[in-house]
Amino acid sequence: MKKMYNVAVVGATGAVGTKMLEMLEETTLPLGQVKLLASKRSAGKQVTFKGESLTIEELVPESFTDVDIALFSAGGNISKQFAPEAVKRGAVVIDNTSHYRMDPAVPLVVPEVNPDALKQHKGIIANPNCSTIQMMVALEPIRRAYGLDRLIVSTYQAVSGAGINAMEELKSQALAYINGTPAERLQANILPSGGDKKHYPIAFNALPQIDVFADADYTYEEWKMINETKKIMNDDSIKVVATCVRIPVLSGHSESIYIEVKEDGSDVRKIKELIANAPGAVLQDDPSQQLYPQALTSIGRKETFVGRIRQDIDIEKGYHMWVVSDNLLKGAAWNSVQIAETLHEMDLVRV
Repeated sequence: MKKMYNVAVVGATGAVGTKMLEMLEETTLPLGQVKLLASKRSAGKQVTFKGESLTIEELVPESFTDVDIALFSAGGNISKQFAPEAVKRGAVVIDNTSHYRMDPAVPLVVPEVNPDALKQHKGIIANPNCSTIQMMVALEPIRRAYGLDRLIVSTYQAVSGAGINAMEELKSQALAYINGTPAERLQANILPSGGDKKHYPIAFNALPQIDVFADADYTYEEWKMINETKKIMNDDSIKVVATCVRIPVLSGHSESIYIEVKEDGSDVRKIKELIANAPGAVLQDDPSQQLYPQALTSIGRKETFVGRIRQDIDIEKGYHMWVVSDNLLKGAAWNSVQIAETLHEMDLVRV
């Protein structure tokens, strides 16, 4: 086991990349050199890390020489091009894009759920979709105790999931609308999906589209949640369906989740107890005191918050819950750094 690790952050100037640096400032991972990599446009900029000024370097294949762990969050095409170059030079890649998630040779990991999958890595590990991660943290203790037969999720996702520019667009639209600009005249260039034909305002709105539409009129975001759940839980028999909605919240994804368990013996009290004792989960569930998870109070927290747990009125083994997490932390940056810490703890950083 190496005592110190040289770490590279690819996409260091983005919304997730900046959070990765924050998480590295707090990490238990023994750090050596930290290298910041980005596009040629960002090269030369200075970033403060642990009180020192670091210079952002242009991303090239040779950037990964002597790097032990590379955290990627710069888009799927960048990961496709440069992750193999990093592995070739001896680094372990933890990729926050969707490019490698469904590759059968690449582990898709939430450390609280399936850390043993890391034992199979061949140099690249995929970080799941932000909405999938928080759902897995909440549901894994229930799955282990009672099994999962069916899962229906509706997400209420913050605009930070679409990047810094989407956050700025929400702010500018909100100010314009408050100052009297009609909805049809609000400038919209990013949401619901930068790659689609039309764009709509997100301020004071809800858009039932995240990413572009794909098979059976589900969006790619919805298919991600469906397919990633089955891969992470290693169970293709779980019936999963998702509806993903973007709402005018800056950060913090919320989810309404309905599940049906397989085994007998479950009840609300037992499920609350399972979640209260689960790693990475915080139970916030007291209707008498109006205690439940909220997006605003999740910001800056690494945990996944679970509440509003109640039994379905008609289905004996059916339960509803509300799950919230900071999508830039547990949904991206923290889960990536947590994977790195777990690799270190399991002596799986192959250097």
